[in-house]
Amino acid sequence: MIEGKAIKIIGSGTYLPNKVSSEEIELKFDLKRNFSEKYSGVKFRHQVTFESNGYMGARAIEKALLNANLILSDIDLIISAAATFDYPLPNQSSVILSEIKQQNLNSIATLDIDTTCLSFVTAFEVASKMLDGNQYKRIIIVSSEIASKGLNPSNPESLTLFGDGAAAFILTYDEQSNSRFYKSSFKTFPEGLNYTIIKGGGNKYHFKDYPYNSKLHSFEMEGLKLLKLAKQKLPTFINEFLNELQIEMNDIDVIVPHQASKAGLTILKNSYSLRENQLVENLETHGNCIAASIPILLHDSINNGKIKRNNTCLLVGTSAGFSIGTLLIKY
Repeated sequence: MIEGKAIKIIGSGTYLPNKVSSEEIELKFDLKRNFSEKYSGVKFRHQVTFESNGYMGARAIEKALLNANLILSDIDLIISAAATFDYPLPNQSSVILSEIKQQNLNSIATLDIDTTCLSFVTAFEVASKMLDGNQYKRIIIVSSEIASKGLNPSNPESLTLFGDGAAAFILTYDEQSNSRFYKSSFKTFPEGLNYTIIKGGGNKYHFKDYPYNSKLHSFEMEGLKLLKLAKQKLPTFINEFLNELQIEMNDIDVIVPHQASKAGLTILKNSYSLRENQLVENLETHGNCIAASIPILLHDSINNGKIKRNNTCLLVGTSAGFSIGTLLIKY
């Protein structure tokens, strides 16, 4: 395997809003009992009440800084890696910065990355390549997602699948560390572009010309077509990635997948003979939190000891577009 670059995770934090059970959603929207668990695989998820993307992202960053025993002035760049946002302008990372309590008017570079559900994985690659110990010593990646406001109440499949939340990670370049960023890879298959989409709100279907309605301005998913495409493309993509590194799936200590759906996780599980506890998941307790899914799961897996120092970790997922991404690190 390639030597990799000495990139180390030195702190992380999360913020989760109010916990909501599937039973509450089923009663509210007159769905059959246990519908969510049966079709979406979700028992609980978190949903905002008063929170904004900026608020949640700022709280996650504050926890990450505390975890790393750092202050904001120790950071060179904040990357917001998410699909949802508070305003079309300004960029979300600057909004999150403005919400941080200890900012003290610090001037910090901010950058937004949006590859929908893969945004955190994409941002991890970008940050790893930027970190050099000189211009960029420490970079925060924050994924703050509010899915609940973009859901169509008449679509029970997506209504019961998604959750809200935020996670922040601090990365540094550390030549003395055994931690590594090895490799990442991304591909987009445009035949799946319309399988997951929110059509309204951009310039093609602008609010001035297309007033709000729940179908046009809510998340749409063609689940069966999406799963068929994922089943066709995902194993081949992962195998090519592993072959380039000259490793096998069994060489990886922990797999951290995007919590796309119950069926999506099943595709990954059925494609490989995985060891017990090799794959971590939290779909049942958090739902699909868009780009925040992987970092929330990564943070929790580190905190509960499922991921330990020197473990090799594969971050893998799919996103709207239709895209697939993987990233291999040593924690």
